[in-house]
Amino acid sequence: MISTQNISLQFGKRVLFDEVNVKFTAGNCYGIIGANGAGKSTFLKILSGEISANSGAVAIEPGKRMAVLKQNHFEYDDNVVLDTVMMGHKRLWEIMKEKEAIYAKPDFSEEDGNVASKLEEEFTEMDGWNAESDAAALLSGLGIKEEDHYRVMKDLSGQQKVRILLAQSLFGNPDILILDEPTNDLDIATVTWLENYLLDFKNTVIVVSHDRHFLDTVCTHIADIDFGAIKVFTGNYTFWYESSQLALSQRASANKKAEEKKKELLAFISRFSANAAKSKQATSRKKLLEKINIDEIQPSSRKYPAIIFTQNREAGDQILEVKGLSKSIDGKPLFNGLDIFVNKGDKIAFIGKDSLAITTLFQVLMNELSADEGEFKFGQTITSAYLPNENSKYFESDENLIDWLRQYSDGEKDEVFIRGFLGKMLFSGQETLKKCNVLSGGEKVRCMISRMMLQGANLLILDEPTNHLDLESITAFNNSLQSFPGTVLFTSHDHTFVQTIANRIIEIRPDGFTDRLGTYDEFYEKELVG
Repeated sequence: MISTQNISLQFGKRVLFDEVNVKFTAGNCYGIIGANGAGKSTFLKILSGEISANSGAVAIEPGKRMAVLKQNHFEYDDNVVLDTVMMGHKRLWEIMKEKEAIYAKPDFSEEDGNVASKLEEEFTEMDGWNAESDAAALLSGLGIKEEDHYRVMKDLSGQQKVRILLAQSLFGNPDILILDEPTNDLDIATVTWLENYLLDFKNTVIVVSHDRHFLDTVCTHIADIDFGAIKVFTGNYTFWYESSQLALSQRASANKKAEEKKKELLAFISRFSANAAKSKQATSRKKLLEKINIDEIQPSSRKYPAIIFTQNREAGDQILEVKGLSKSIDGKPLFNGLDIFVNKGDKIAFIGKDSLAITTLFQVLMNELSADEGEFKFGQTITSAYLPNENSKYFESDENLIDWLRQYSDGEKDEVFIRGFLGKMLFSGQETLKKCNVLSGGEKVRCMISRMMLQGANLLILDEPTNHLDLESITAFNNSLQSFPGTVLFTSHDHTFVQTIANRIIEIRPDGFTDRLGTYDEFYEKELVG
């Protein structure tokens, strides 16, 4: 168990946490959520001891070991991969090094023998003889090939280092596991492996993630950071979101009687509890939900952007036809012989191991790059709006946001009109006068979404649209695309985003492609799992 007593943290006049008291117990997985800047990662750093609060304390049950997913990808550059993983269990690694030093002594004494004996006993208690094989199993599960286990860290790619550091945090069955964005740079197969690992993990997990599918799969509780406080709710992210939205609508219905509200909440809990039977955590989660106190269900103060895509003109039947499209960069084939006929209303998710291939395809379709072979043709009625993965070229000037967005308005230039589109993306008041070249990654994406809404296109092309966005913006974006009547071509690593939007999946490979109607999960079961 780990808990906080009256934790407070303030930066200048800004209060991040105000006397936070929260307890995390064994056998549960807690998802830490909150708007961008609420202090999610900062709170994890306080729990791990990386930074200190202004006041208050963190208490860990005596004898319990904590492991933290490291964010410094260069910290272990001079170490062998397998050693890096085992270093995650500090005491075990110390024993291994102490044993090694003693046995290497040329004048091995009786006293050395006694010390070595005690170390061997402690080593055995920690299951040290299986340490190397356990570390190797973790690496393999996370997609690190066996031939890379004895390489030096600095010789590996950034994505490989992410996986190795994740293996390091999981190694040795820690009592408390703290993970900050553990699914970053992981493909769906590896995320599924991690989900299954955490579902079988019997100790305490505290995790920050923007991956809703991951939070829904592994979390038994949600810890919501809001107004400097942290409230813990039973259930996964979807339960928290739907229950908070229900409570918000109930609060808006001031005339609804208390008894009616109670019945509505109880019915909601019952429905959600029944749905939990489909989960891998079915039994424990269902029991938790059945015990929930309806007083716990309260509206969130979180603000969701109003993302609304409208079509200035409805598309005709001819949307897009791609014939024999091929492209290589620096001699490396990205896609080859691509034949696609896009139907009206299609919402196509493009997936593949090489994200550059999909980005390049979208750039070709937007005439930012030329294909090596093949052709494509849009229908005469098609108007498109594009959300690129890399958007820095759009924000090089020092214009304020009003003037920046005004340049993309073909018709109405009135400031009130422009402010309306910025306001939908939560830029209000003085925020609209920010210089566009000082925006954060998330703010830039929200500006680009404002730009897209202003265009009124009937075809949307989206390259990793959830990058840099908080959960509130991702949820609003997700809902808007589900209800959008036009056509969408997109790629995303967000499982829920793809599963709930796409009605067709196209997998891009250097040697070809696979095109299937259906959902992401159906495609995954049939094509990737077999």
